[in-house]
Amino acid sequence: MVPINTTLDDTRDVLLDAVRAGESSTRLQAALAIGTRRDPGHVEALVARCAVEPDFFVRDMLTWALTRFPAEVTVPRLLAELDSGRSQARSQALHTLSKIADASAWPAITPAVLHDADDEVARSAWRAAVVLVPDGERARLAADLAEELGRGDRAVRLSLSRALVALDDVVEPVLRAALASADPVVRAHARATERLVLDPDAAFDPDVDEAIRVVALGPAPADGPAC
Repeated sequence: MVPINTTLDDTRDVLLDAVRAGESSTRLQAALAIGTRRDPGHVEALVARCAVEPDFFVRDMLTWALTRFPAEVTVPRLLAELDSGRSQARSQALHTLSKIADASAWPAITPAVLHDADDEVARSAWRAAVVLVPDGERARLAADLAEELGRGDRAVRLSLSRALVALDDVVEPVLRAALASADPVVRAHARATERLVLDPDAAFDPDVDEAIRVVALGPAPADGPAC
């Protein structure tokens, strides 16, 4: 493990090396130390590491460390990551923005971000959006999110439903519209979301697999006449 308890003069360089070390325990310790010391000279390295860090727990500590800095230092750098070609960079930036919860980041939550082709980026965008959205934009956000009904696997659909539920009353009109969709997968997801709106503790069961079967194979045939 790279030692990180050093004199003041070389602490910055040692921590910068440690946050990129081969052992995840060293990287975790380095991120913790950076968040504790709060030297603005480390912000660039933290953001850059978020884009490539393979360990979930280290990524979580990197995000924690970034939340320890003033928003005016971190938010512009995180917003720049939303244009990255690396999906993890975009996803982690959005996740960290949701934790910082600085309202100045809201204009960056564009339809392109909300509808990112990468599921993990989109899920992070949905979570960030419901944290950052100003009151006057909640209905528009609900409409944007509703366009994603029926997307992805169960984890993706649950993330979207939770985001919609967080918008409270403005979600009702978009769910009503989705319940009339010609797409049975969208209808199933809308029904499951509606149940969560009524009872946030309800089990999430969108019956999407059955809807997909119906689309692929058609309705099950009725039983023929008895012989």
